[in-house]
Amino acid sequence: MDIALVSDTHVKSRAAALPEWVKEAIRAADHVLHAGDFDSRPAYEEIAGLADELTAVTGNMDRALELPLVATADLGGIRFVVTHGTGPDEGYEARVAETVAEHADGPTVGVSGHTHQVLDTRVDGYRLLNPGSATG
Repeated sequence: MDIALVSDTHVKSRAAALPEWVKEAIRAADHVLHAGDFDSRPAYEEIAGLADELTAVTGNMDRALELPLVATADLGGIRFVVTHGTGPDEGYEARVAETVAEHADGPTVGVSGHTHQVLDTRVDGYRLLNPGSATG
């Protein structure tokens, strides 16, 4: 199973369009996890149209999209807990790990965004992944 992790696409405020490599990764994936900050309805609709399956959450720039703050996807025997991670930089990893723990069920991985920084770490026994910004 191919899973694409995407976050902080920020189309239209930071980029005019999704980069082609992002579109290709979304098209190729069996499931896409988007950790928020689409930044516009057209960006959300484009990604939803490209993805075979999409699990997405709201970011601090997505208030009009009415997406959940936290979503889960059980894929290949692993639960993925997706959240944007909105808040200050200080305490980011602990905040995301707490959200993951609240929704964990068996082997669980957290996927978040917000910082625009790639992250692959472990906190409180959970693997936390942040793909960074797709347009940054």
